[in-house]
Amino acid sequence: MRLIALCLLTLLLLIQYPLWLGKGGWLRTWDLQRQVAAAQKKNEELKARNAKLASEVSDLKDGTGAVEERARLELGMIKNDEIFVQIAQSSAQASSNPPDSHQSPVSAAPH
Repeated sequence: MRLIALCLLTLLLLIQYPLWLGKGGWLRTWDLQRQVAAAQKKNEELKARNAKLASEVSDLKDGTGAVEERARLELGMIKNDEIFVQIAQSSAQASSNPPDSHQSPVSAAPH
């Protein structure tokens, strides 16, 4: 009787091995599901980035507002009928109040 129980227990363990650790086992399936979820999250982030870039390209192709904005902010360009005004800080003020990286010290006022 004891030998039969030991044989059945051994067979049960042999059957369980492929279920848990085999090629199509639970652990492998769980790991693949985790990888798929990570890939889907990355794809959603890339889709959002692509949509943003497509919108920017469309705006640059169709409208002049975006081109003008970029020319002003990145290149410091002004229109023909505008006056260029630049406010310089003294060295004491500049060291205590560093300029904000998002704001340009250049401003343009209409003429």
